[in-house]
Amino acid sequence: MRIAAIQGEWVTVHDGLAARQARALPRLLAELAGGDDMLAVGDWVAVDARGDEMWIAQRAEPLTQIARRANDGRRQVLASNIDTALLVMGLDLDFNIRRLERYIAVVRSADIAPVVVLTKADIAADVAARLAEVHSRLPPGIPVLALNALIADAAIALAPWLQPGQTLCLLGASGTGKSTLTNTLAGAGQETGGVRSGDGRGKHTTTVRSLHQCAGGACIVDTPGLRTWRPDADEKTLSATFDDIAALAEHCQFRNCRHELEPGCAVRREIDPDRLANYHKLLRDARRGERTPLEKIAERAKWKVVHRSVQRHIRDKRSG
Repeated sequence: MRIAAIQGEWVTVHDGLAARQARALPRLLAELAGGDDMLAVGDWVAVDARGDEMWIAQRAEPLTQIARRANDGRRQVLASNIDTALLVMGLDLDFNIRRLERYIAVVRSADIAPVVVLTKADIAADVAARLAEVHSRLPPGIPVLALNALIADAAIALAPWLQPGQTLCLLGASGTGKSTLTNTLAGAGQETGGVRSGDGRGKHTTTVRSLHQCAGGACIVDTPGLRTWRPDADEKTLSATFDDIAALAEHCQFRNCRHELEPGCAVRREIDPDRLANYHKLLRDARRGERTPLEKIAERAKWKVVHRSVQRHIRDKRSG
């Protein structure tokens, strides 16, 4: 069976014909936790029927996983066995190219193909200008679609990725239209909500990740809104996802150029400064995630010393 939803200790599993409720054997949960892993929507599992109860006994090794790191460093798996990530962003006040770039880097580092879906094209003021802005910031080869998630034409536009056996995952902030798009593509009947009038940010209506079947044979995983996303990948892997920067880096004057202040940097000469700043921020996040507990303690101790030094300097200045 395949995991369609997880709510606490109860897991909804589906065999292609009907959904059942099951729980995971403690042994399996312990094994996964020991490998910094967990059950996730999209996993294929072996289920045992014991009387009236269903128990998840084994999990097939996922081909792909979309995951992030929590603030305490714990790994959180969002979905498994995903072929295509639909990165959903509204063409309204919540339009954010930087966030989109981070989403692309994270899903590509997981060997998952990204497709940018710009929703609310029916109410946006200047769709052509927004599309041009997205194309100017992203490397070539990433599909970018502008559509109205409410109408059937959305399914036509996304048909190349909705082939039988394919699994798609919708990622984006709240209020971008992920659940609306899920309803259009899969007839899921997901609850939808509006956005705040002041800043266009969405209200959380989807609270759990869930997998839905499309009539044509594809599956879609809907997810709650994501605003922050610490990458679950090392610096080298994430750096490779910015392939336009990687290609230009070969022409930098210095082989170990960090594309910051070095002279003769081909990257700073060609890449949009905001995209480059976003690239550096993503790599800093990755470095923080790779630090050992001892390195984290040493980092905190260093900043405590700096803070005390600054405070002492301020006191001396005021007294003297």
